Amino acid sequence: MPQLVDIKVPGECNTLPEGFWSAIDVWLKKPHVLNKRLCGVKETESKDLRFPFDDPLSELSSDVLSFINSGCSPAKPHEQDKRWSSTVRTFIPKVNCYGKTLHKDVVVKDFGRQQVTFLPFEEDAEGQVSLKKGNIYQIQLCSHHCEEWSLELYVLTPDAWFSDGVVYPKLPWLFSDLLPKLVRWATECKSSEFRSTLSLLPVEKYNLMYQQLKDKYKSMVKVWPEVTDPEKFVYEDVAIATYLLVLWAEERVEKDLTSRQSFIDLGCGNGLLVHILTNEGHPGKGIDVRRRKIWDMYGPQTLLEEKAITPSESFLFPSTDWLIGNHSDELTPWIPVIAARSSHSCRYFALPCCFFDFYGKYQRRQCKKSQYREYIDFIADVSQVSGFNTEEDCLRIPSTKRVCLVGKSRNYQLSAEADAEQRRAHYIQRHRTSCGLIGQGSNIRSDGGCCHGNADSDRTHRSSWGAGFQPRNRVEMVRNCTTLPRDFVDGVVSQVANVLLGMTENDSGASSDEWNQGGSLSVSEVAGLLEQETLQLLKKECGGLQTLLKNNHQVFRVEGGRVCIRNWQERKSSVADAKWKPVAPGAIKTRPCWFHIHHPQGCPLQAQDCAFAHGAEDLRPSSRPLSRRSPDKRGLIVNKAEGLTELWTPVADQVALLAEVY
Repeated sequence: MPQLVDIKVPGECNTLPEGFWSAIDVWLKKPHVLNKRLCGVKETESKDLRFPFDDPLSELSSDVLSFINSGCSPAKPHEQDKRWSSTVRTFIPKVNCYGKTLHKDVVVKDFGRQQVTFLPFEEDAEGQVSLKKGNIYQIQLCSHHCEEWSLELYVLTPDAWFSDGVVYPKLPWLFSDLLPKLVRWATECKSSEFRSTLSLLPVEKYNLMYQQLKDKYKSMVKVWPEVTDPEKFVYEDVAIATYLLVLWAEERVEKDLTSRQSFIDLGCGNGLLVHILTNEGHPGKGIDVRRRKIWDMYGPQTLLEEKAITPSESFLFPSTDWLIGNHSDELTPWIPVIAARSSHSCRYFALPCCFFDFYGKYQRRQCKKSQYREYIDFIADVSQVSGFNTEEDCLRIPSTKRVCLVGKSRNYQLSAEADAEQRRAHYIQRHRTSCGLIGQGSNIRSDGGCCHGNADSDRTHRSSWGAGFQPRNRVEMVRNCTTLPRDFVDGVVSQVANVLLGMTENDSGASSDEWNQGGSLSVSEVAGLLEQETLQLLKKECGGLQTLLKNNHQVFRVEGGRVCIRNWQERKSSVADAKWKPVAPGAIKTRPCWFHIHHPQGCPLQAQDCAFAHGAEDLRPSSRPLSRRSPDKRGLIVNKAEGLTELWTPVADQVALLAEVY
């Protein structure tokens, strides 16, 4: 049996052999983690076997059966009667290039010999099956001298291996990518805190829908008017819309519904999700505290409303089927509550992002969990107390916050609504008390019950059950360190630069003629230099200290989490610098050179070569004003009339030019 390659497992590993089977399960259930041209697999059959095999494996040729039954070591006597396991997988490519032909494989696990064999085959539209004998391969976990382990890869007929780059990868890919990844998975002790992606949906339907919507709405990337990254936001909302559309289609089949579900997106942001769902036939609207530029592009059929949302009786939606909370921030914990109080039939979908409690920032309570896992558990607890049977899933979106919660059904009957409402009210009241908001518009009687007596009294109390809730400001605050006081920024820059320069000024090996570039520190080490009051002020800004350092691009270079002094003599620019276009002619000499003023040896460049002014006589006013267009996420503005790139500087002296002069 040809052995292609083996990889030794480094050091002593306490996770084997159990970790081997965990790693194999990842490759079986989630091959798309490695093979990016796959959307996933559908497991259509799984059963235990004994050797010799039952149908259909019993019809395999003798050389294939011998290959399956081989191994780096025979099974131990007490393990020879151990069951084998077989699973049939159907591969789901991201782009279907196979027509009606299905690509499958039979995966045979031999627990006695600690090996797994993959038998690929194809099934045409008539159900005819053909074995891809040239692509049969096997992975074995072998033990050497009791404490040493290795993974070995075997192929039945290497010379006959076929590759199409999708279902059948190239043979070298198996040992250059797959085998090392299996070793890593097998030796890692950690397990995922969250479920596999798309665990609540049929993956094949999701993939088909996603490809259709992606082709339909990809043009939005080219006309995106917002300052946010168009590719991220467009494809993320396409993926979320796909998830909801497939989820709702399955619900219609399950409940025998004839009409498409209605929805309200609370905190809809750019409104693209609302636009897609509406275009795909679902009636609904989006509400957000702040209007976006892109809203004007959607047309009148996409209903978007600019309004601050405060949890109260004024924001209940009794005729709506689904409430959506997509990165809804401070509204997130209220989504299940509002859905539950809207009607007994109202459902919800929530994709938590920033961590908010009912009345402010969420405070951690369990240090043994990650902050994200703890917050997801909190929202799930809110959902359960609100009366939902809560399901958790993980989306396939370009975001680190991918876990969603779905409330499709209730855990109580409609006749028990009064008791359910009392539980909700009591739960919220406990959080009000913990936030110090007791007495502000409470709708709870002293005995803990809800005020459901007189209708007018009930309306008065219930209309204020969100008292103490703080919606976001209608005007978005600028928090990228550009509005900090100038003397504050200059002080931080000077303090950090002086420490970096002092790290090398006494080096005996340094030439006195050599310009001192200083040393380097990690961002965390730089933070240790600053006073607590300074750090607290920076913490309120997006990106904090690192953003301030990157804003001062003339002085610092920040790469890989480390900070050093920028040397403008070096013509070899960094990866980050390579993205910036040359300085516009009108921006040269319009700002003082920091090095000319503050560096002990002055600027490393001659005045005629430096883009910054060397002294008052070298300083000149800008020859043209900046464009009035909003900056993109990098702080850049493209002046289409002159084809030049400018730096947006609301506080010009605080932001250095983000370009090289060469």
